[in-house]
Amino acid sequence: MAIPELNERERRVLEAVIQSYVETAQPAGSHAIARRFGLGVSPATIRNTMSDLEEKGMLYHPHTSAGRVPTDVAYRVYVDSLIQLPGMASKEQKRLTAEIFAAGSAVEGILRRAAQSLGVITQELGIALGPRLDNSILERLDLVRLSSERILVALTLAGGSVRTIFIEAKGQVADAALAEVTRVLNERLAGSTLREIRASLAERLRDTGPTAGAAELLNVFIEEGEQLFDAAIQGEADDVLLGHASVLAEQPEFATVNNMRRLVALTETRQDLAALLRKRSDVGGITISIGTEHNDPRLESFTVVTAQYRAVGLSGVIGVIGPTRMPYEKVISLVTHTSKLITELLE
Repeated sequence: MAIPELNERERRVLEAVIQSYVETAQPAGSHAIARRFGLGVSPATIRNTMSDLEEKGMLYHPHTSAGRVPTDVAYRVYVDSLIQLPGMASKEQKRLTAEIFAAGSAVEGILRRAAQSLGVITQELGIALGPRLDNSILERLDLVRLSSERILVALTLAGGSVRTIFIEAKGQVADAALAEVTRVLNERLAGSTLREIRASLAERLRDTGPTAGAAELLNVFIEEGEQLFDAAIQGEADDVLLGHASVLAEQPEFATVNNMRRLVALTETRQDLAALLRKRSDVGGITISIGTEHNDPRLESFTVVTAQYRAVGLSGVIGVIGPTRMPYEKVISLVTHTSKLITELLE
């Protein structure tokens, strides 16, 4: 979106209006701004400046009120050039540290606890997306017989994650053939990424010289390998983990049934939400999208703040979704802190 230039007075008045509206959820008037923020100018001057900001698309009248409300453009200017993030650890950061470090060592457990704790502390909806596994390195592969023709394939990945897929053998597989295929697969596949394996599985399994019983099972991997490893790569990684939506219920934006319905609809379309978050997983640092910047009517009332975390060379995202009226300094600081904690735990 186009960002108009602001002079120093306009910047100070805009910052005051945003801070007032974030804290009170009420349109900000010139007298209230003059009284509370001590800008050194009269209410009449502030009112004129607010009119100028409205002409520049930064503020608007929500109805007949004399006060004004920030637009998405105003929040963008605020986030990009006006806020000052705290440099020292806050009590909320210390609380997050304690809660996330108590989540154990399983990736999903850490992410779920992080999303829940982040949501409660920020009073927004916490969100997390697991790392996509394309670049995860296969350390070991095990075949486990579930029935005469059904076999579980357990993939142990670098960092300790395990993914499982199932295959249907063409007829009963003898124990010796199962052991031989396990050995061949580990010799040819271990040490490579899942993306590399998926792209070259048939070539890797050529000229293995298997026995007749093992050859039939290896052919299943050759014929269906791309689909099998697609399932392993996607698996749980595209599951969005959410905090508690109930923490948003007290916010004025969700007093109307329509806005709450929008939020519920958004959280129910997990694939779309995963796609939104996945685009951010390769972007380092903090990512903030505000209202109409999403180009999605379902998100036009929301801000999404996320940060990348890393886990054994992989990356995912942690963050929050909330109304565009949010305490950006606090949220950005806590989301950044949480991503660093997750990286520390998973690395």
